[in-house]
Amino acid sequence: MLKYFLIILFFCNSLQKAKVYYTRNISPSNIVKMYKLLNITLSGKTGLKVHSGEIGGIYFLHPDFLQEIYDYVNGTFIECNTAYEAGRHNTEIHKELLRNHSWLDNNRRFVIMDENPENDFNLTVDDPIAISENIVGEHLLEFDSCLVLSHLKGHQLGGFGGALKQLSIGFGSQKGKTWMHTGGYTTNWTIMFDHFTDQTTFTNAMGDAASTIVNYFRERGGIAFINVMSNISLWCDCAGGLAPVPKIHDMGILASTDPVAIDRACLDLIIKHVDEGTEEFMEQLKNALGENTLAAAEKHGIGTKDYELIDIDKQDNTPLNTTLIIIICCVVVILLISGIVVFAFYRRKKKIRESTSKFSLLSKTSGKEE
Repeated sequence: MLKYFLIILFFCNSLQKAKVYYTRNISPSNIVKMYKLLNITLSGKTGLKVHSGEIGGIYFLHPDFLQEIYDYVNGTFIECNTAYEAGRHNTEIHKELLRNHSWLDNNRRFVIMDENPENDFNLTVDDPIAISENIVGEHLLEFDSCLVLSHLKGHQLGGFGGALKQLSIGFGSQKGKTWMHTGGYTTNWTIMFDHFTDQTTFTNAMGDAASTIVNYFRERGGIAFINVMSNISLWCDCAGGLAPVPKIHDMGILASTDPVAIDRACLDLIIKHVDEGTEEFMEQLKNALGENTLAAAEKHGIGTKDYELIDIDKQDNTPLNTTLIIIICCVVVILLISGIVVFAFYRRKKKIRESTSKFSLLSKTSGKEE
């Protein structure tokens, strides 16, 4: 009986692991396929969080590549201005870059969330680690749900860039980005580089900021994450044409409703599949304390590093609704316990009958002997 109880306990515990779906096949149609596997509905007006790419950059996820998922969820591409001077540090030049990078072709909808910096607003960080508020653009309020589309790559300051980087630096307005990079010292981007905070504070601030965005959408129409592991350069797409040529081979597409799990899974894939650039990537990750962002986000309860990687290339994984799985598991447990109780009851009843029969037999025997 104890063995069966432990098996059920192990099964129930496995349900607590975050599900991360994985395919090696990188294509526009597979992005839609991976989203469908999540078996969720993003309700209301849906934002597709992307990186619009920097001047000279070629490794970012291009709009034509994302067209199918854009159409499938009927979404709107969303992005923010940067806190450094290049091709996206104010709305006017950012819109010019959007045209040059074809984001506005075919009447695609695209919103720069901090289009009007004077209208930025703050999201409060619950149980802050480094910063108590996250500063975001006014147009965030227009969206009910979000699909975060991340190009997984290295990052000079954060160690790596994935879902959590998109949720923090990516969603931060120009002021918000500055606030994170300086550990809450200033919102003035022109003096940001003179007041960079230490790496522990910065990565904790990223976790703080990410938590506000996840909570914002989970309380509304929902949020999901897709990471594309292609053109895995050592530097971020913000580096534009300066980004080093990728030395890690393309690995595939991952999807999850958990931002911590999906980023952890990407890093584990890089560690597992050793390439020419793996050591350099991991060294940068270590020096930048990149994994601390995962820890900070997990501390906020927006995700877990404990995940199950579901390789859809190797097996037919038809996803069941998690709630339904939990209900089925509970029913099985209840039935098993009921069976044990009934078995114990009838066993005790049988013993009572046997004892009664023995007593009656002894009584009859004693009567005869008298």
